[in-house]
Amino acid sequence: MKKTGLLLALCGLLAACQKDRIFEEYKGMNSSEWKIQDTVRFQPVVEGEKFAVVLGVKYNNDYDYRNLYVRYTIQDSLGQTIDSKLMDVPLFESASGKPLGKGFGSTFTKYDTLPISQAFTTIELLQYMRVDTLQGIEAVGVKVVKK
Repeated sequence: MKKTGLLLALCGLLAACQKDRIFEEYKGMNSSEWKIQDTVRFQPVVEGEKFAVVLGVKYNNDYDYRNLYVRYTIQDSLGQTIDSKLMDVPLFESASGKPLGKGFGSTFTKYDTLPISQAFTTIELLQYMRVDTLQGIEAVGVKVVKK
């Protein structure tokens, strides 16, 4: 009986957490490499209510830099660019080199809120690190949650 009650409470908690999420998707990189010409595209169709957009970067110890420059571009339903910004996402501490994301072993995930406040239907991500191929980036994703 205790196990059933605990299981029901856990399911209720998980269902409650899901209500705030409008959209969440991650796209993995081939061979943990993000090539400069690879545009990562998501189509969450966000409109109406207040929301926050969160960028997720899954990386490992093969990543050679302290941070990641990512350019995001958002578009409306007609494909018109609404906004485009370059973001600096810190992945390792400057002094110690310790990973800033959460994870275990040699893989970590770092989340950073994007400064987006208007409705959009498409978001595109590009790596802007001035190298053709970034080693150690396993996946990138976007999560949209209600505020």
